[in-house]
Amino acid sequence: MGRAIRTAADADASDSVHAERTCASCGRRMPSSAAPEAKWCSGACRKHGVDATDHALEQRIDELLAARARTSSICPSEVARSIDPEDWRPLMEAARRAARRMVARGEVEITQHGSVVDPSTAKGPIRIRRPR
Repeated sequence: MGRAIRTAADADASDSVHAERTCASCGRRMPSSAAPEAKWCSGACRKHGVDATDHALEQRIDELLAARARTSSICPSEVARSIDPEDWRPLMEAARRAARRMVARGEVEITQHGSVVDPSTAKGPIRIRRPR
């Protein structure tokens, strides 16, 4: 009978709620189909969780940014190389995940070509910097 009409304000409010919910493992935005209490975006993220390497990468991002000028940025490869100089390539995706989790907490920003990008959809080379 009385069908509710969804306004632009309702859509914005709904989108902002979903935008704030990020996966505890990969830091990507949660799918809209995820249960409100869900912590993980997928079975793979639930299985991986957040381990000691993930925490070490987040700490290393903080340390590298602290050692640079406030306006500087770092590359995830720098983070990976600082953890394991010989076999750093397998750590690249983990470094990107660590940066996305830090973005969700408001600690850093992810940029491409100097512009802040959505970490859930960014493809290709990224840089990590402190929020401005």
